[in-house]
Amino acid sequence: DLLADGEFKALSEGLKSRVRKGTRLVPAKHGALDVTTLLGVGAAAEDDMGNRLSHHEMEGETQHDHDDFVTFVVSLGQTAGKDALLQRIETALISHDILRLKGFADLAGSASRLLIQAVGPRLDSYFDRPWKPGETRATELVVIGAKTMDRAAIERQLRG
Repeated sequence: DLLADGEFKALSEGLKSRVRKGTRLVPAKHGALDVTTLLGVGAAAEDDMGNRLSHHEMEGETQHDHDDFVTFVVSLGQTAGKDALLQRIETALISHDILRLKGFADLAGSASRLLIQAVGPRLDSYFDRPWKPGETRATELVVIGAKTMDRAAIERQLRG
């Protein structure tokens, strides 16, 4: 509201280097934002309400679908480096319609498994526990996202 035309662009560019990658800056005047900017994911769910039954309506059914989302697992085997893996994940999160990513990684030379959690562009990882004797060591990532996401491209990016 108080910025001149050119000042907003300069301020936006300055902020981009200070916020988490993938964070969007949304311009507003007098605090007015379209509600779809705040709440929407572009799924147009309101156009298909007749097919979107609640758990109350579905009582007794054995399964239901979430048509606007897909889930798949990427198996990578043992991974050489934590930083390189996390960088590939971060790049995939920013580049694709990934809503959530979670899993475990088997890092070469590590006695513990690396737990990985991501929501939107936010990525977190930590060693949660040692691998158990006899436990299959592997890197398995569950990817959840919009049905429009490109699974093959995401798998390529995660594999490096």
